[in-house]
Amino acid sequence: MENTFNYLKLVFQELKAETRQNPSFLFLLLVLVSIPLGYAVNGIAIGLFTLITILTFKKSNFRLEKNLVLPIGLYFLMLLSIIWSHDVNASLKALSKVLPLLLLPVCFMVFPRLAISQKQKVVKYYSFGMLVFTIYYILKAIIRYAITNDTSVLFYHELVTKDLNAIHVSVYESVAFFYFYTKPVKSFWDKITTAIMAVFIVLLSSKNIIVVFILLVLFYEFFYSKKELKRKWIMMSLFLMVSLILLFSTQIKNRFLIEIQSNKTESSINTDLGNGGKVYNVSIRQAWTKEKFQPNDYFPGTAFRVYQIRIFKEMLQEDPIFFTGYGLNATDFRIEEKGKEHNVFLGDATNEGYQKKNFHNQYIQIFAETGIFGLLLLLIMVLLNLKNAIKTKDFVHISFTILMISLFLTESFLSRQRGVVFFASLYCLFNAGITQIYKNKT
Repeated sequence: MENTFNYLKLVFQELKAETRQNPSFLFLLLVLVSIPLGYAVNGIAIGLFTLITILTFKKSNFRLEKNLVLPIGLYFLMLLSIIWSHDVNASLKALSKVLPLLLLPVCFMVFPRLAISQKQKVVKYYSFGMLVFTIYYILKAIIRYAITNDTSVLFYHELVTKDLNAIHVSVYESVAFFYFYTKPVKSFWDKITTAIMAVFIVLLSSKNIIVVFILLVLFYEFFYSKKELKRKWIMMSLFLMVSLILLFSTQIKNRFLIEIQSNKTESSINTDLGNGGKVYNVSIRQAWTKEKFQPNDYFPGTAFRVYQIRIFKEMLQEDPIFFTGYGLNATDFRIEEKGKEHNVFLGDATNEGYQKKNFHNQYIQIFAETGIFGLLLLLIMVLLNLKNAIKTKDFVHISFTILMISLFLTESFLSRQRGVVFFASLYCLFNAGITQIYKNKT
């Protein structure tokens, strides 16, 4: 108990010292740590961060950074899209959601430049914050399981709530995991922490993130770790063994198997759905070529995303949106029209229809909303982020970059406020002042 108190005291003193040096430090940390909390809480944190940055502004601290101008440019393109939006009300409502793309980069260009050590401390305390959420949701799930005896509460959206979104949480957790995992010297508790977070990430059951997560661990071990080769192989064997055990859990295994089965045999029967009637899995080929679907056709994750790419291709051919898009958050009406045209399941009293889902691909989503110029801005940001991550050789930065590139392929991540805040915050944190860092190293 005394050791815990002393540690917390040291943390408090460090946070106090960093905030004294840069008043925005603590509030930036609050923005990051509050991402999994309610929208209002995170919104207040962003407001406080912006307010403190303005109140402590000094002209000498301001600098224009090309890396940070890009998200600002993307925000103003979204704002401009209201002029030609096909759904002005929807576009206006979405402006507050994407406002962090403007506020956060401006704040990073206004407050005193963060030193490398300060950036590392932000990542450090963010990671501890995610660890607290990890423990909370694992304990909550165990209690729910003890009460209901229902194993589904240990996996996917049931583990963290659908609103919070298991796929998004997987990304928040993965970045925090790599902070602990890549520490040069790990204490016993660091090792326990990495094990708990690894299990939690797998239980969240995001197929994309699990695959990328394992590949990142393998990449780190073979190209970054300084362990002896024998220790590497032992560690990797243990990691893969644990991963395979978790993947063979029925809930997680089924999420991978359905992708294989639906493409191995077209129109295979989905044994987990149906409620008395037959439900057929849609293959990737069918998702791309089948003209009319049936209400009892089920789209596995990959097939659904292929279907969404297909209907966007049709939209590009049918509507003059290549340069402008439909406008910020103004694509829903067209997705719904396409759903009716192709006769996908349109929902019932208990289940949402496919025509009410966004593109589940950030590159397509931004193209559909803001045209080719919005897509180019996003691609430039992603590629600059990757270039800077490679140059700095910061593996946490690298993991963030790779996770974003892959997640943008399967999720419209920036269509949610949490996604906007997470991406904008860490993009600014890792890329702000990076040119100066290079100069200081040479």
